[in-house]
Amino acid sequence: MWAAAPAISAMISARLPSEKLGTDSNRWRCPMPLLAYVPMPGPVALVYGEELMKHRLSDQHPLQPIRVKLAVDLIRATGLIEHAHLLPPRRATVAELELVHTPEYVDLVRRLSDPAQRRHVPPHLVEAAGFGSADNPISDELHEGTSLVVGATLVGAEALESGAALHVFSPSGGLHHAHRDRASGFCTYDDPAIACRWLRERGHRVAYVDVDVHHGDGVEDIFYSDPDVLTISLHESGRFLFPGTGFPRDCGIGDGRGAAANLPFVPFTWDEPWLEGFEKVVPAMLRRFKPTVLVTQDGCDTHYLDPLAHLAATTRIWPRVGAMFHELAHELCEGRWLALGGGGYAIYEVVPRAWTLFFAEMVERPDLAADLNDASSVIPAEEAQERVWASLRQDLRTLGEVHGLDFG
Repeated sequence: MWAAAPAISAMISARLPSEKLGTDSNRWRCPMPLLAYVPMPGPVALVYGEELMKHRLSDQHPLQPIRVKLAVDLIRATGLIEHAHLLPPRRATVAELELVHTPEYVDLVRRLSDPAQRRHVPPHLVEAAGFGSADNPISDELHEGTSLVVGATLVGAEALESGAALHVFSPSGGLHHAHRDRASGFCTYDDPAIACRWLRERGHRVAYVDVDVHHGDGVEDIFYSDPDVLTISLHESGRFLFPGTGFPRDCGIGDGRGAAANLPFVPFTWDEPWLEGFEKVVPAMLRRFKPTVLVTQDGCDTHYLDPLAHLAATTRIWPRVGAMFHELAHELCEGRWLALGGGGYAIYEVVPRAWTLFFAEMVERPDLAADLNDASSVIPAEEAQERVWASLRQDLRTLGEVHGLDFG
């Protein structure tokens, strides 16, 4: 089992080639910096650039951009980058941000990011927009940093639409708690929702699947009445965890009724019941909806080491999740799949490994990352197991009744 932070650095260092003298057959070159590495274009793209490190809310904040860099470094060290091409991020435009956010909110974020203007913003507006708390602090790079995350996600959407890539991973993305006019849960701009809207405007039927441990409330709320965007969220129950929403009977309103699905898990849910819920609900919902593009939020804070939640999954779920999304994208969407990062606050112990295992499925080379997996599942005490299974079965029955499907 991996537990110590230095293990990731050691693994990365061990896998990167160093200068080795001898014949041409055994001579290695020192690796170029990541952004200088440009493989031939292929069906898989990775969106990353060092400028994404600007998305830093504060020095003490749980959401640290270094986790994205560590994941990309490990993807590179395993050799998986050889099977993808790199796309640089860009800043989202104001017009793109306003695909889901109100102009007043975007303007407020820009003013709060400017020290000269910030002092003139009335406190009640700051509070109403969700800022000033430990979760959503104000900083000079608030607008720019989050605009880069949104832009990176849109680079991925553009690559799918243009045919430059079939699958795209943008690990900096997945800020799923932001609402139309307020920040929430570490999220300022809702890049998954913006990408879904951008794809929807180009005629796509969009399926959004969120496996972060926290309910994808911002994305769901934005599309709650839209019949052409399906949102599915699997998360720790709102009875125990922020944001306190996302129950099986929450299924959309008006024309969008039935286009939202929620499967909550109780604390101590481990790999087996989590995967059973995932594999019963996600394929059935997607096959009935018949999307033309798949967008996934792949937060890895379901792990038992994550400090901000109470589930007991391990990295062993990630090859299964990645393989299932891959299969469904090809079956239903002609391969079009935009995968985003999301939560994950065991920055060194879990995030790089989980996202590398996931990416290995995207490029169809799981063999290159197999040794990164947790050695075994973590199974709770028998009493907790009974509670987990009983809750899952009840929620699957309720979800099936709401959506007219048999989830067993």
